[in-house]
Amino acid sequence: MTGNPHVVSDVMTRSVVAVSRDAPFKDIVRLMGQWKVSALPVLEGEGRVVGVVSEADLLPKEEFRDSDPDRGTQLRRLSDLEKAGAVTAGELMSTPAVCVHADSTLAQAARLMARRRIKRLPVVDAEGMLEGVVSRADLLKVFLRPDGEIADEVRRDIADILFPSPVEPIHVMVTEGVVTLTGKVQDTALIPVAVRLARAIEGVVDVDCHLSGVND
Repeated sequence: MTGNPHVVSDVMTRSVVAVSRDAPFKDIVRLMGQWKVSALPVLEGEGRVVGVVSEADLLPKEEFRDSDPDRGTQLRRLSDLEKAGAVTAGELMSTPAVCVHADSTLAQAARLMARRRIKRLPVVDAEGMLEGVVSRADLLKVFLRPDGEIADEVRRDIADILFPSPVEPIHVMVTEGVVTLTGKVQDTALIPVAVRLARAIEGVVDVDCHLSGVND
């Protein structure tokens, strides 16, 4: 019932810094520092994403630089010890890369980031070719939507459809992303539906509902 949710392509960064499998360790560190990013996609061929190398993949080299881990640590931290000896992106990267498609919703991207505990996602097409990168900060851009734009969407896609003939006019006000609904309606069973749909609109911070029925 609500309008199409914003998708990853609306907020992603299209100019992406990436590396090839044979990129050396120091080049990776330099690029991360230069572009102020915490992870880089690793590409092969015409631009297919095969992995991601992150700060977490680089840190074991420093952690184990002057240590001689015991047998227990070697078994428990085998992957990190392998990364400590790695010298190229192909050896360092996490693979397969956790990616998202450009037409995925922001909510889908946010859930994937939270579930996998990562800060940035390569955006790929159906063939796995890199199209961009979306970060946590990109996903938060939706909360910069103008209040008037949000209010128009709530009126058009929720109030006018759920309550076409209200007992008293439905007023929609949005302040700093908080939606306030007032008015009297015939069917009070639809009030929770209206609140749920309003919360689902991109950019809404909260919903303050003062809708009531005829006999309230």
